[in-house]
Amino acid sequence: MLRITENPFYNGEADPLFTVAIAEEAHRFHAKIPGYAETPLVSLDKLAAKLGVKAIYVKDESKRFGLNAFKVLGGSYALGKLLAEKLNLSIADIDFSKVSQQLPQPLTFTTATAGNHGTGVAWAAREMGQKAVVFMPKGAAAASVNRIKGLGAECIVTDCNYDDTVRLASKTAEEQGWTLVQDTAWEGYEQIPTWISQGYTTMAAEAATQLRALGVEAPTHIMLQAGVGAMAGGVLGFFASLYGADRFCSIISEPDTADCLYQSISSANGERVAVGGSLNSIMAGLACGEVNPVTWGVLRNCGNAFVRVKDSVSATGMRLLGNPLKGDPQIISGESGAINAGLLYALATSSDQDVRQAKERLGINEHASILIFSTEGDTNEDRYRDIVWNGAWPL
Repeated sequence: MLRITENPFYNGEADPLFTVAIAEEAHRFHAKIPGYAETPLVSLDKLAAKLGVKAIYVKDESKRFGLNAFKVLGGSYALGKLLAEKLNLSIADIDFSKVSQQLPQPLTFTTATAGNHGTGVAWAAREMGQKAVVFMPKGAAAASVNRIKGLGAECIVTDCNYDDTVRLASKTAEEQGWTLVQDTAWEGYEQIPTWISQGYTTMAAEAATQLRALGVEAPTHIMLQAGVGAMAGGVLGFFASLYGADRFCSIISEPDTADCLYQSISSANGERVAVGGSLNSIMAGLACGEVNPVTWGVLRNCGNAFVRVKDSVSATGMRLLGNPLKGDPQIISGESGAINAGLLYALATSSDQDVRQAKERLGINEHASILIFSTEGDTNEDRYRDIVWNGAWPL
């Protein structure tokens, strides 16, 4: 069901790419976008009592700009930074509604995506009067393809997995003179992925403010899901800068079929390890086999534990959040969004001796206040109903 490894390379060093000041700049940019509102931070008091912890707080990103996922934060911030550079402006001077009037013709942005990142890039490009071409790996959900096309972007479904689709998008962008806006990095391509990860810190900054409003100075645990690690690294970097990495325990989770972070932290020298194959998982947004080098450093330095889980763990999280205990609010969470709700449940209820011992070492007990990010809603409505209504992928 799950495997946990604690990080032997932890040193608690924060990353200068993900400071509080950078998060504040990203937050100010997003706050100027028409339709901006901070997403809810939901307290699940009854579930916390049931699982034997002090508190569970869930940041519900299904409410982000009407797009049902958090990814637009990264894509929009990267586009804002790119257009600011193009126009020789500060990003503080970028106006979503007027930027297209300052260019002789629209620019074309392209990306590879499992769904949510491409949706965010397509939406941001449309809102800023630009063009987008989105590549998706084979097996892409029709709902995601149609959503991207509905935002005015061209959507191309490939016959290869996610990582090879990234390479195809990069090659095509170079041939066509388009700008690649990808949420993973490689040698010679680091700046835009860095901006994307910095854009994600807006939701972390919001969560910190919302926690303080509830009288919580800092959570004891922060659980983050990872594909390439762009979000997990950016958000972990922000909290390490804000609180100090030694003030909380961070748990990084991913699908067992695409466990590149788990494999990397388990390697002899803590070097990045790529995972190949089809990478099949219901957690499409996390089905990535190659670690983002921009965020690997902060994950290796500040991540306390890394966990690989089966799809059934995420499916259980979807059912827990969608069918709450009486008194707790409902959260509609998709496959990539619910992984940590399911993981927390598994940690709290498992009879496996190794899991129980890991839970104790990680301090998941009656004193634990746990922050979780539900990064998407029901982005694949048919599968959401199959899991939540019909009980697909039972624990």
